[in-house]
Amino acid sequence: MFYPAIRKVLFQFDAETIHELTIKGLKNTGSTPFNALYKQRVTNKPVTVMGIDFPNPLGLAAGLDKNGECINAFAAMGFGFIEVGTVTPRPQPGNPKPRIFRLPEANAVINRMGFNNKGVDYLVSQVRAAKFSGVLGINIGKNKDTSEENAKDDYIHCMRKVYDFASYITINISSPNTPGLRSLQYGDALNELLSALKVEQAELEKQYNKYVPLAVKIAPDLTEDEVNSIAISLIDNNIDGVIATNTTLSREGVEGLEHGSEQGGLSGAPVKDKSTAVISLLAKALDNKLPIIGVGGIASSHDANEKLIAGASLVQVYTGFIYQGPPLVKDIVDGLQSTS
Repeated sequence: MFYPAIRKVLFQFDAETIHELTIKGLKNTGSTPFNALYKQRVTNKPVTVMGIDFPNPLGLAAGLDKNGECINAFAAMGFGFIEVGTVTPRPQPGNPKPRIFRLPEANAVINRMGFNNKGVDYLVSQVRAAKFSGVLGINIGKNKDTSEENAKDDYIHCMRKVYDFASYITINISSPNTPGLRSLQYGDALNELLSALKVEQAELEKQYNKYVPLAVKIAPDLTEDEVNSIAISLIDNNIDGVIATNTTLSREGVEGLEHGSEQGGLSGAPVKDKSTAVISLLAKALDNKLPIIGVGGIASSHDANEKLIAGASLVQVYTGFIYQGPPLVKDIVDGLQSTS
């Protein structure tokens, strides 16, 4: 593929402008013959996780296709699963621009998007239109102006809307760009949220006559005690999976670089070891009671295998994909070790 040459041109422009143009292009070509520009065959490496059969263990992380507009395009690239969102009950603009910054010297990105999205009803309309038969995760969050006390109402609202269309649902309580969101990861707040969501899941299972697993996405900026506490809550509330990790607030590895001190979540190579460390701690604490989806700094099959060795059953990419494009998908899947 000719992505390196394309990237050289794309990276001359503002990161968000290029992101929007790319999404528009993928949306318009995903179900047309023009998807031959990025369509590729990858090795079939089936794995069953959370009761779901995945064609391979590599997924697209949430955040790239926030509104579910490019599902068929990303499927053509060979991803074993696609996670769309984060989506909120009501549309919201997110934080002021500029809010995405590339740090190419570190193969990293800093973003402070703030859950900008067109709302859950729009996302559902896009999922319906895609008629996608593969594995689709839908990542849900709360609106910025919803108080922490009422956060569960936003998650329940989104769950009800997406349940019939999702292979699994991700509860995002770890974005650093929505004030107060990460406080939902701890203690009573976490237990109350998860308990309410499990009650809702049981109701929706009856309504739709199918079980859609719930996964919780956590931050990398956690102590060992905090990881252990989260693990206990996940087990006690019978959560189906955990995604580790979101972006970091640390600036280790980007000190002194242009944009290195921008506010927001840092992703890419600098978060790789942090994320893997959290996966290792989680794997020990969870003791195989629920699976881990590993994400954070994956830019090669070696990085992906590190996550699997640490205890993940599936992996996802985001920033590595921005820097390397579709060829990364094939390279990783072809080089993945067996997860059985």
